[in-house]
Amino acid sequence: MKKVVVLDYGSGNLRSAERALARVGADVTVTSDFRTAMDADGLVVPGVGAFAACMTGLRAVDGPKLIGRRLAGGRPVLGVCVGMQVLFERGVEHGYDAEGCGEWPGVVEQLDAPVLPHMGWNTVQVPQRSVLFDGLADQRFYFVHSYGVRTFTLGAEGPPSPLAPPLVTWAEHGDRFVAGVENGALSATQFHPEKSGDAGAALLANWLGTL
Repeated sequence: MKKVVVLDYGSGNLRSAERALARVGADVTVTSDFRTAMDADGLVVPGVGAFAACMTGLRAVDGPKLIGRRLAGGRPVLGVCVGMQVLFERGVEHGYDAEGCGEWPGVVEQLDAPVLPHMGWNTVQVPQRSVLFDGLADQRFYFVHSYGVRTFTLGAEGPPSPLAPPLVTWAEHGDRFVAGVENGALSATQFHPEKSGDAGAALLANWLGTL
């Protein structure tokens, strides 16, 4: 049984993530302890609320350092909702520009959509070779957000690299935005797999299978 830590940094939504991961066979611990999180087979970084507030909470438990060290050792990390957004360089909300973890280039900004927040079930556009979305290309997932990443440039510019480019899953709500990323040990979803029923459970099982 794979050991998974759900990082507790005051963002909320922890118990539903814990239950969803346990449902698919993980041995789950909810903690802010650095060493426990480093030693786990997988780390889940949840997130609800504002980008800047989540970054404040994350820094309080050395979250950026924890994420960076795990990734340096090839140890899997999964970001969810704002837990995905904080992996990018910056978040701009209500005119406030906050620094993120910087694992990916890009800016989290308000979606250009007639109705916000984007709340409810939506399809996604899955790239070929996706492991996270294997068998789930025609499924719907549950979103609750007003902000997102509208361009993903890593691997899209510059000379060819021997490294596999990130696999980016997209969705649309008046605007096209990043719904998921698979980039080596680092994966993330803008939607909530723990609130996405059987499809979300299957996605978490797919991620668990990579640990």
